[in-house]
Amino acid sequence: MLKNIDPALNADVLHALRSMGHADTLALVDTNFPADAIARQTTLGKLLHMDNIPAARAMRAILSVFPLDTPLQPSVGRMEVMGDPDQIPAPQQEVQAEIDAVEGKTTSMYGIERFAFYEHARKAYCVITTGETRFYGCFLLTKGVIPPAAEL
Repeated sequence: MLKNIDPALNADVLHALRSMGHADTLALVDTNFPADAIARQTTLGKLLHMDNIPAARAMRAILSVFPLDTPLQPSVGRMEVMGDPDQIPAPQQEVQAEIDAVEGKTTSMYGIERFAFYEHARKAYCVITTGETRFYGCFLLTKGVIPPAAEL
């Protein structure tokens, strides 16, 4: 156990988040996503787990240490619902609330068509699978930067 580190963040996930650089992406995915096969094609080359944790809870844990690239671009993508790309299902609504809480403002997610999402995930630094069992609990995060203390 560590102080001030969310216990949902295991050592493998923390190592990956710390190893990522500015503009690297990670795929945070639900239990239905072909996570292992796609994770083998990423920079890290292996699947990371946040098992038994819903997507929103996993997002909260990740965002407790992970800076989003929000000043420059939309930094969180969501897998679009097939046939209804503007629909925002419950897991995505819950994740949006976590993002807004961390950022202190509404930071809209951008939609990514399902098969395009798979392609983006293959190019990501890593894939982290959650315990989210509901459909469309898949997200792509772009890492930002942390400015020097003097610039805060």
